[in-house]
Amino acid sequence: MLRQPLLVLARSDKVKRFVETMPVSSGIVSRYVPGESAESAVEAAREVVGTGRLVSLDFLGEDTMDRAQADATVQAYLAVLSGLSEAGLTPAVEVSVKLSAVGQALSGDGHKIALDNARTICTAARNAGTTVTLDMEDHTTTDSTLDILHELRQDFPETGAVLQAYLHRTETDCRELAYAGSRVRLCKGAYKEPESVAYQSKDDVDRSYVRCLKVLMAGRGYPMVATHDPRLVDIAGALATRWERDQGSYEFQMLYGIRPTEQQRLADNGEKVRVYIPYGNEWYGYLMRRLAERPSNVRFFLRSLATKG
Repeated sequence: MLRQPLLVLARSDKVKRFVETMPVSSGIVSRYVPGESAESAVEAAREVVGTGRLVSLDFLGEDTMDRAQADATVQAYLAVLSGLSEAGLTPAVEVSVKLSAVGQALSGDGHKIALDNARTICTAARNAGTTVTLDMEDHTTTDSTLDILHELRQDFPETGAVLQAYLHRTETDCRELAYAGSRVRLCKGAYKEPESVAYQSKDDVDRSYVRCLKVLMAGRGYPMVATHDPRLVDIAGALATRWERDQGSYEFQMLYGIRPTEQQRLADNGEKVRVYIPYGNEWYGYLMRRLAERPSNVRFFLRSLATKG
């Protein structure tokens, strides 16, 4: 019952300003976001890689409506990629990029600005010895994001895609992207979407996830199974066996701070496991979506606000 209200609050500037001015308990934030600087991101990545897991770093920010802010986001990615290279953490650590953070929503030529900026980040990633995955956002950006992905893959075929199982269209998108060399992260989706474009019930979303996963596992691409659901993890393993996939021809992905013991168990059993680590000071929207996924955390979060930290 809390999920939809929390997703609405994730888009509320008024609530965002209130939360950001309160001394929120560092425990709830740092559980999901290890720091604000590139240095903190590199250090968190180093710790995860040291346990045999992989990493995807995401510099937090979205819905950028200012060209200077979009350019600053690009520079942040260039800085962290340089830091990863110097630390010897590539290719075990890649980066995830939200196109709305690099100009996609800018009026006029936002599509071109986002494409050019994403190309700059992809070039830096390749020079650093690693890859980029384009995050997927709300459904209004899906076509633009997939168009940019297609253009980027002409020069950077290693660029990863993200598809969201709660959208009605996603099974078709999976079929179109399940080709050799195509890296596709399948997640459930974490935005508030209308019934006209997205499944609303958990059971319907889960069923869609399995249908999409079957397509990806049967295809020739590289599935990236982004879920914390134990049942879906087991189903992914069974599908990999059915399609005679070796460990390493797919991977599991989980968020920093969520089910770390399970992440380590899978890695210790020979599975590739990638941890999605966000960083930066634009943590509010990300935090609210994580709370929507795990409403049991809401009591702790609200208690932190009430006690001022």
